[in-house]
Amino acid sequence: MRTLSPRALFWISEASYVALALITGCFFAGSLASLLSQAVRTAPTRSWRNNWNAVCIAATYVLVFLVSITLCIRRRVAVRRRLQRISKVYTTVNRTQVPKQVREYISQEFSRACLVSYECQPRHIIHPGWGRPGTEYSGIRFRRALLDTIADIDAKAHLVIPSHPRLKPHARMLHHFRFILPLLPKDGDGFTSLHYYDSAIQLARTSHREPTEEEFLIGMLAANEIGKILNECRVEMLEDSSVRLTSPMA
Repeated sequence: MRTLSPRALFWISEASYVALALITGCFFAGSLASLLSQAVRTAPTRSWRNNWNAVCIAATYVLVFLVSITLCIRRRVAVRRRLQRISKVYTTVNRTQVPKQVREYISQEFSRACLVSYECQPRHIIHPGWGRPGTEYSGIRFRRALLDTIADIDAKAHLVIPSHPRLKPHARMLHHFRFILPLLPKDGDGFTSLHYYDSAIQLARTSHREPTEEEFLIGMLAANEIGKILNECRVEMLEDSSVRLTSPMA
């Protein structure tokens, strides 16, 4: 069930107060008019002249109105002053400032809240495409994490090969990173880490099901290996440039 915001509750409270005040004022004015008309009808002259009953009724209502307004204003001012005296900063409360029963109640409620929070933690729950709670991949969405590695590898590839083509939204990784393919070593089956990375990215892009933890690990290991090799190539390029600059010209 949706709960109302504090601002909405404030406006509802103010509107209710104004409506109650208007209704009370209408009844107040209606009863005054009724009593004054009755005082005129019951007077011997049936007029307002020398009608002391009407004067007493009007004076009584005026007095009640003034007393009511005074009490409302005094209460408003007292509440506002009391709220202004409340400190706006956090202060530590000592044991002597709070009764024992209040301290015990606060401790019990705090312990109950901690227990409820602990019992509500997920355990042994596996959500497809997300890391298992309690593991190093907890809270990681496999599909998003795999796709986020594309921009990082592309930036490193541009540092090694400045003429590297710009990344297109739906380009295959095997085709887009074809220029760095000779830099990557092959395994026993003749595949490089780029082949495994391409398969993981295609699965994350087009598959209707979420990637499994094993597929996520394969893709991340391949991405880390590609990034490591590109970093090594970048370091070698910088070292070669520094050697050329420091070596004497022939």
